[in-house]
Amino acid sequence: MRSKRRQKSPGPSCLSTKSDQSKGSGLNFQGENPADGRIKRKRSGSSGPSCVSLQSDQSKEFGINFEAGRPADGRIKRKRSESTGPSCLSMQSDQSKEFGINFEAGRPADESVQQSPEVLCDQSDQLHQTDLDSIFEALEEDIVTFAKKELKRVRRVLSPNDPACSKNESEDEELLDGEDEEQRKSRDAFLKIALHFLKRRKQEDLVDCLQSRTYDAVCRRKLKSNLKEKYQCVFEGIANAGNPAPLNQIYTELYIAEGETEVNDEHEVRQIEKASWKLHRLETTIKQEDIFKVSPGREVPIRTVMTKGVAGIGKTVLTQKFTLDWAEDKANHDIQFTFPFTFRELNMLKERSFSLVELVHYFFADTKEAGICRFEEFQVLFIFDGLDECRLHLDFNNSEILKDVTKSTSVDVLLTNLIRGTLLPSARVWITTRPAAANQIPSQCVDMVTEVRGFSDPQKEEYFRKRFKDKKQANKIISHVKKSQSLHIMCHIPVFCWITARVLEHEMKIKKRELPKTLTEMYIHFLVVQTKLKSIKYDGETNGSPENSEMIKSLGKLAFEQLQKRNLIFYESDLTECGIDITAASVYSGVFTQVFIEERGLYQDKVFCFVHLSVQEFLAALHVHLTFINSGVNLMSKEKTTTLMLKTRKTKTAESHLYQSALDKALQSPNGHLDLFLRFLLGLSLETNQERMQGLLSHTESSEPTHSEDRSQTRTETIQYIKTKMNDNLSAEKSINLFHCLNELNDCSLVEDIQWSLTYGGLSPEKLSPAQWSALVFILLSSENDLDVFDLKDYSKSENALLRMLPVIKASNKALASYCNLSERGCEALSSALSSPSCRLTELDLSYNDLKDPGIKLLCEALKSQHCRLETLKMTCCKLSEKGCEALSSVLSSQSCSLKVLDISNNDLGDSGVKLLSDGLQTQNCRLETLSLSGCLITEEGCTSLASALRSSCLQELDLSFNYPGETGEALLTAQLEDSDCKLETLRYRELIHQCYSTLSLTLSSEI
Repeated sequence: MRSKRRQKSPGPSCLSTKSDQSKGSGLNFQGENPADGRIKRKRSGSSGPSCVSLQSDQSKEFGINFEAGRPADGRIKRKRSESTGPSCLSMQSDQSKEFGINFEAGRPADESVQQSPEVLCDQSDQLHQTDLDSIFEALEEDIVTFAKKELKRVRRVLSPNDPACSKNESEDEELLDGEDEEQRKSRDAFLKIALHFLKRRKQEDLVDCLQSRTYDAVCRRKLKSNLKEKYQCVFEGIANAGNPAPLNQIYTELYIAEGETEVNDEHEVRQIEKASWKLHRLETTIKQEDIFKVSPGREVPIRTVMTKGVAGIGKTVLTQKFTLDWAEDKANHDIQFTFPFTFRELNMLKERSFSLVELVHYFFADTKEAGICRFEEFQVLFIFDGLDECRLHLDFNNSEILKDVTKSTSVDVLLTNLIRGTLLPSARVWITTRPAAANQIPSQCVDMVTEVRGFSDPQKEEYFRKRFKDKKQANKIISHVKKSQSLHIMCHIPVFCWITARVLEHEMKIKKRELPKTLTEMYIHFLVVQTKLKSIKYDGETNGSPENSEMIKSLGKLAFEQLQKRNLIFYESDLTECGIDITAASVYSGVFTQVFIEERGLYQDKVFCFVHLSVQEFLAALHVHLTFINSGVNLMSKEKTTTLMLKTRKTKTAESHLYQSALDKALQSPNGHLDLFLRFLLGLSLETNQERMQGLLSHTESSEPTHSEDRSQTRTETIQYIKTKMNDNLSAEKSINLFHCLNELNDCSLVEDIQWSLTYGGLSPEKLSPAQWSALVFILLSSENDLDVFDLKDYSKSENALLRMLPVIKASNKALASYCNLSERGCEALSSALSSPSCRLTELDLSYNDLKDPGIKLLCEALKSQHCRLETLKMTCCKLSEKGCEALSSVLSSQSCSLKVLDISNNDLGDSGVKLLSDGLQTQNCRLETLSLSGCLITEEGCTSLASALRSSCLQELDLSFNYPGETGEALLTAQLEDSDCKLETLRYRELIHQCYSTLSLTLSSEI
C-alpha cells in the first residue's frame, strides 16, 4: 500500500516540499497545474481553489476543518475515537497511514463518490477503501495547490525583482481583493508555517526578510509614507491656504504640562490671562514624543490621554508633529500603527454604521488592501483631534457594550466603546479638546490629562525673531506688542502671534502709519489686509468693492448666529440656516483665504470655520454693530429695541443702550463667553475705528446719522456705565474684563489714578471704591514684574483687603498675611483660592490671626485638594487647639497633600493634639520635612508620641523649644537622632539645637 511506502520517507522537505512523495506532483513556481489531464478537465469550470481558505469547489464538499483537525463525518470520528488526532502539518497520523495519502497529483472523485453523503452518513462499518482514497486524493490536491500558490507568494516577497516570480502578481492581487476573513486566516497560518520551517533550517536572514516584507509591514510602510506626505508641510495659521512650511522647521516645542481633570468653561481669554500669570510655576512637563511613556512612580500603563488647550494654542499641530515623528521613525517605535482622525471628518459619518475595522479601512485604505483586521495583534494608537467640534452623541452611561471589532454600529457607539476600553482595550487613545468640552468624556475613562499652555514671554520674542529676519524690524514689533497689555496677553496664543505678525508687517510698509494698539484695531487691520484690497485707505478716501462688503456682512451674520449656538465649525446645513448659499460660501473662503476656511473631508465633504475663535467673535460684533447702524435694531436687547423707540429719551441715546445691554448680557454669562465679543463691540463704537472700516463697508447706510457730539456722549455714557458696574462687587475675572473694555474705549483714567497713588504714596485703602480695588488688582496682575512675594500689609491690614486681592494672591508664589485681622471668613476665601487649578501659591504665612479651629478646618479642606500646591504653611499664634490638630492630621495623611513645612508654634495644642498630629506624621503619604511646635504645652507624653512617629516619618527638622519634655522625653527624642532608620537631622528643645550629621555623631550647640 502507499501508506507503507510513506513510512520509509523522512517526511517532506521543510522548505522546498520536494520530498520523495511530493516530487511526483510536479511542484513548480511557474503556475502550471499538475500533469494529470483528467484533473484539469474536472476543474476547468472552477475558478481554482482559493489561495488562502482551502475552500475550493472540491474541499467544500467535505467540510475541511483545520481547527478541529479532522473531517466532519461522524462515523470517521468514531473510527478515530482512540486517536490523538492527525498532525496539523504532516498529515502522518495513524489514519492517514491506512489510507495511503499520495501527494502525486491524485485523481478527483468520480461521480459516484461526489454523491456519497448517503454512504458517509450510513452508520454501518462497510466503508469502501476507494471512498476514502477519493476523499484524500481530493484533499491532497487542494493542499498541494494551496501550498504551491502560497510558496510562490512567499518567494515573490523574498525575491521581488525576479521576473519568474512576478509573472502572476497582478492575478494574485485580484485574488487578495476578493478574500474573506477565513481566506486571510489560512494565508496567515501558512506564512507562520513557512517561517517556522525556515527557522528550523537556520535561515534567519530569510526569516527577517520575510517578516519585514509581509503584508502588515508593507502596509505600515505605506501608511507611514502617506502620513509623512500629509504632515511634513503645514500651513501656518490656516489650513490649505498660503505657502506651506516644513513642519520640522517651523515647529517650536510647546509647553505641555500634566493638567487637571476638572472642566474649565471660562472664556478662553480669561484662561489665557491666568496662564500668563503662572508661567513660572513648577509643574510636571512632558515632551510630545513622551506623552504615552509611564513616568517614574506610575505603575499603571497609560492607555488614554486627553490634551486640553484653548483655540489656536497648537493642539492640532502637536498631534501632527507626533504623527510625523512616528512616520519618520524618530520616536515611539513601540507603536506599530498610528491612525489620526479629526472629529470634523467623523461628524460626516453621523448617520452611517461602521465596525472599527471598517472605519479604519474607510480612512486608511492601505490597511484594507493588506487585509489587516486583527488590531489586537498590534500596538495601535488612535488620535481623535478636536473633541470640542464633535457633533456625535457620546453617551458613556447608556451606550451599548461593544467588544467585537468587526461588528457594525453607529460611529458614536463605536467611539464610546473604544475610548472607555471595552472595544480593543490594547489600543492607545489620544484625544485633544478645548477645555469647555473636556467633560464629554468621564474622568474614569482618561488615564492622564495634559494641557498645552502656549507661548511664554521668551517664546513670543523667539517667534517674532524667527518670523522677521530683520533684527531692527523684529525689535520694533516686540517692543510694540509689549506696550499693549491686550496684545501681549493674546500673543500667548501662537495663532494670534501669526495674526499680529501679518498685520504689523503690512502696516510697517506704510510709513507714518500708527500701529494698532487695541484688539479691535488689530482685527480691523487684519480684515483689511486679508481682503487683499491694497488700494483701500483707512481714512475712507477709496471705496472697497460692493462684493467684498457683502461678503463681510454675510460672514458677520454667520459668526454671530453660530456664536450664540457655541458652534466653531459649520456644515452646509448651518450655512443654509443663516441664508448663505453654499456656492457663495466657497467663494468667500476663496477671497478671505485666511479669515474663513473651507476644508474638505476624506470624500470631499465640505466643512467651514473661521481661522480662530477671536476672528469669529470680531465678525459677530461687527454684525451687531452694522445691524444697529443700518436698521436701528439692537440685537443684544430682548425687546430688539430700535432707534425710533428711544428717540424721545434724552438721558440715554439708542447707541448707548446697545452697548449697555451688551454689557449686561456679558456680565450675566457665568463663564464669560461674551467677554471678547463685548470688547470688540465697544471698540467698534469709536469714531476712529468706524473710519477704518469705511473702506471695507463703503455702502453702509445709517438709519440715522450720528454726529461727533453724539458719539462722544455715547462713549462718555458707556464709560460711566462700566465704572458703575465695577462698583457692584463683581468677580475679579469680570472686573478685569471691564478694564479691557475701558482700554478698547481708550479710557485709562481708573488705572492711571491708582498708579499715581501707588507711585507717590497717596493710596488710602479705606477710601478705595470697589472699582478702584479692581484697578489695583488689574495693575498688579498686569505688571511686568513677576509676582513672587505679595505682602497684604503693604496695602491694608484687613480681611476686606484680602478678599479684594485674592486674584493677586493666587498669582503669587508666596503670600504674607500675618497680623491682618483675619478670621474664619478669610479662611473660607483662601480655601477656595488654594483649591483652584489656577492658584500658583506655594508658601502662605497666616501667623498672628484669630483663625481658630473652624478656620483651620476650612483651610485643611483646600490642602487636601489635588490642585493645591502649598508647600509651606505658617500659623503661629492662631488659637489652634486639639480639634485643629485633628484636621491637620487628616491633611498630613492625605495622598494629595504637598505640605513640606508646617509651623503651628504658640498654639495650645497639648499632648492630645500632638498625639493626633503624630498619627498623621507616621502615615506613608506624609511628606512633611519641617515641623515647628515651639510653645505648644507639650510634655513627656506628647514627646513619646512624637518619638514613635519619627521612626517612620520623613521629618528632618523638629522644633520643640519652650515645651516641657522632661528628661525621659528628651532621651526618647535624642535617641531617634542616633537611629539609622530615622530621617531626623535637627532637633530643637530647651532653647537648644541637637543636630545629627552623616556620621551619626550628636552635637549640642547653643541656639543662636
